Amino acid sequence: MTYIGIIGGGGISETHAKAATQIDGVQIAAVFGRNATKVTQLSESYGGRSYTDFESFLEHRPMDAVIIGSPSGMHAEQGIAAAHRGLHVLIEKPIDIKTTRADELIDECERANVKLAICYQDRFAPDIVLLKSLIDEGKLGKPILCAGYAKWYRPPSYYADSDWRGIEELAGGGTLINQGIHTVDAMLWLLGEVKNVYARAATALHEISVEDTLVANLEFANGTLGTIESTTSVYPGYDRRIEITGDQGTVIVERNRIIRADLKTVDPAAIISSTKDTNASSSSPIISDVSAHRRLIEDFLHAVAFDHPPGCDGRDGRRSLALVEAIYKSAKSGQPVDV
Repeated sequence: MTYIGIIGGGGISETHAKAATQIDGVQIAAVFGRNATKVTQLSESYGGRSYTDFESFLEHRPMDAVIIGSPSGMHAEQGIAAAHRGLHVLIEKPIDIKTTRADELIDECERANVKLAICYQDRFAPDIVLLKSLIDEGKLGKPILCAGYAKWYRPPSYYADSDWRGIEELAGGGTLINQGIHTVDAMLWLLGEVKNVYARAATALHEISVEDTLVANLEFANGTLGTIESTTSVYPGYDRRIEITGDQGTVIVERNRIIRADLKTVDPAAIISSTKDTNASSSSPIISDVSAHRRLIEDFLHAVAFDHPPGCDGRDGRRSLALVEAIYKSAKSGQPVDV
């Protein structure tokens, strides 16, 4: 039996708990959060002892690993504390809001000889995995263009009812670091490093101190030119989309499903998906289908059991954050920025 502790009492922590309890041989050992009511509800629904004192939570045994779903600015601090107790660490994206803190977390986990993984569940979506294989095998040819769109909508209550969303000190920024970072990670995973960025950001709709609308131009190290659009200001919200074009054709993904493939050497019928993601991510933060998170947690636990790197480790998580930092720097300065 593997015993997992849940850090955080919000909606994403319920996703983590629900996904973990669907895995054979996994049990929720303890739940920690600042809101006693939410923590009690989580523990009653998914098991484990509830805690509002972090140090007492960390001392709970048996407990083998923690899944951190607290405000982003607390990720590294809490992950380091868990590593010091010999606990393996799985952190909701982003790894933290500053690369300096991410570096400290990575170093401490390596020093403690515990696994560190980041929740980029798109890496385990079958169609995204297939697209990466097509790119790696040269089926798209030389990459030319890449576009990632996360044109989502969140109502004013999404920020107003939260004590950390839209607050730079805890969230690190707005739509890019919280919603668009999944697209950032997917594009990096599929196409490799980015050389430089040029970005513009705005607070177009919501009464928050960070951006709710951002557009960035990217130049990848392999010569691919790319764009990212990330918003929470586009009503009613539209499906997340990634388009990648090479000299052998184009593949389009929506909601992590390949919906179109125009390739010179591959039959589209062999790769276009017939299934659909049922999560209403474009208009709601509620995750109804936790299968992607279950696959991610299974990968993390497999890495722990067999001592190999997880599918998205700490350095992968840092790479996405570093690109986000460069995009924010460009947006604030109005100048291109090298990554």
